[in-house]
Amino acid sequence: MRDTTGTLDEALQRLHVSGPERLGRLTNHAPMAVEALAARGRPEAVHRWLDLYAPKLEEFPAAVEPVTDANWRAALGDPRRAADWIGYFDRRLADEQRPWRDVLAEWWPRLLPGMYGGSTHPVIRVGHAVRTLLETETETETGTERGAGAVEPGSPRLAELAHGLGYWAARHRRVTGLTPLPGAAAAAAALDAVVPIAVRDGGFPDRLDRVKDLPVWAAAVTEPDEARRALTELVRAATHRYATHGHGDEVMLVHAATAPNAVLRALPALPHALWVPSLHAAWTASAAVTAMYAPDAPVAYEPPGTFTADEVFERALTHGDEHVIKMTDTALDVGDERALTAALRSIELGEPLWRSAG
Repeated sequence: MRDTTGTLDEALQRLHVSGPERLGRLTNHAPMAVEALAARGRPEAVHRWLDLYAPKLEEFPAAVEPVTDANWRAALGDPRRAADWIGYFDRRLADEQRPWRDVLAEWWPRLLPGMYGGSTHPVIRVGHAVRTLLETETETETGTERGAGAVEPGSPRLAELAHGLGYWAARHRRVTGLTPLPGAAAAAAALDAVVPIAVRDGGFPDRLDRVKDLPVWAAAVTEPDEARRALTELVRAATHRYATHGHGDEVMLVHAATAPNAVLRALPALPHALWVPSLHAAWTASAAVTAMYAPDAPVAYEPPGTFTADEVFERALTHGDEHVIKMTDTALDVGDERALTAALRSIELGEPLWRSAG
C-alpha cells in the first residue's frame, strides 16, 4: 500500500542531505527502512523512527570531480566519488526526455556485475527505490496529464533512485575467479550445498575475497519468465533459511534474502533481456553471503506464537532495527508462515534500535 500522505517524500528529502555511508564503511539504512515503513502502511511511524536513527547519519560527502558520459569508467568502484556519482544520476534522471526506466535499463547491466560491493546494500537501496517508483506509476496510470506511469521531475523518489544508483556505482565491486561446485535443482538445497569459507573473521570485503567456490544453481535458465520464477524461489529459500541459520550472523545473513529480493523487485522495470543475468548475479550474492557467514550448524526455532503478517511487522517496527525491518519487509513479500517465522527470528536475534541509538 503506497503512502499517499507525502510522508515518504518528506523523509527522503530529509535524508538526501546525508551520505550513503557513515564511519567510512557502514551503510546508511534509513532510506530503505523508511520506504519499507511507508510501503507497509505505516507512514505515521516514519519520522518517529527516523528521529531514533538520526544519530547514525553523516553529512553528504564532498564532491571530487563531476562524473560524465566520457569519464565514468575511471570513477566506477571508487567510494571517494559517491557524491560525484549521485550528482551524475541526478542529472540523468532530471532529463524529461529520458524516462527513469531507460536510465535504469542503461545502467543496470553496467552495475550488475559489481553488486557485491557495499555488502550488497547499494542494490538493496535501488530495489526499494524502484518499488516506490513502480507503485507511483500504478497510482498515476489513469487520468494523469503526463501520461501513463508519470513520475514528476525533481521528485524525491527519483532523487532516491539517483542516490541508490550513485552509491552502487561508487561501491561497484566484482566477484571473479569462482570455481563452480556441484549444486542442486532446488534453491534451498543449493544453499545447503554452499561450503562456508575456512576463515570466518574480518569484515565483508575481507570475507568476500575468500569466497572461491560456489555451487551451481539455475545455470540452465535462459528464459525471462523462468528467471523470475527461479529468483522468487531463491528469495523464498533464503528467507526460510534465516529462521534456522540466522544465528551465524544475525545482521549479515539478512542480505542473503534481501539482496536477491531487491533484484526481484527491480525486474518489472527492466527489459526482459536483463532478467536472466539478474538471476545469476543474485544467486552469486546470496550464496556468497551464505558462505561468508553460515553457522557451523542449524538450530531449530519455534516462534513464540502465531501472528498475522501485520502483527509481525508491528513487532519489527517496535524493535526498530533497520535490518529487522528490512528482513520482515522481505518476509512479507514471500508471505508464507515459514517466512513470518524467519522474521520473528530476526526480531529475536537483533539488537533493538532504541538500545543501539542510546
